[in-house]
Amino acid sequence: MIDRLVRIAILSVPLLAAQPVLAKEPAAKESTAKAPPASEAPSAAPASPAAKQPSAGQSAARDRQKTCGAEWRALTDAQKAAQGPKWPQYWSKCNKRLKGGDKA
Repeated sequence: MIDRLVRIAILSVPLLAAQPVLAKEPAAKESTAKAPPASEAPSAAPASPAAKQPSAGQSAARDRQKTCGAEWRALTDAQKAAQGPKWPQYWSKCNKRLKGGDKA
């Protein structure tokens, strides 16, 4: 146990020592390389992934998954074994059922 801790400490010292050096180099390069003209600065600010709204299909899939998840949690162990012992199999059947059956 102590041998492992010593090995980890010995291997991590060079990484910790190199961290400040590695952190300073990209920042200096980025500041000079990423200086956008004044006309491009406002267009970069609104692009955030949190502001993106899900599509209608994504919302419907999320609702189906929540519904199937609630049904799965409500089942007893015996019922889960009868439905299919694992969530992926149950999710597949439930999703097809909520979509409107098999469209083969």
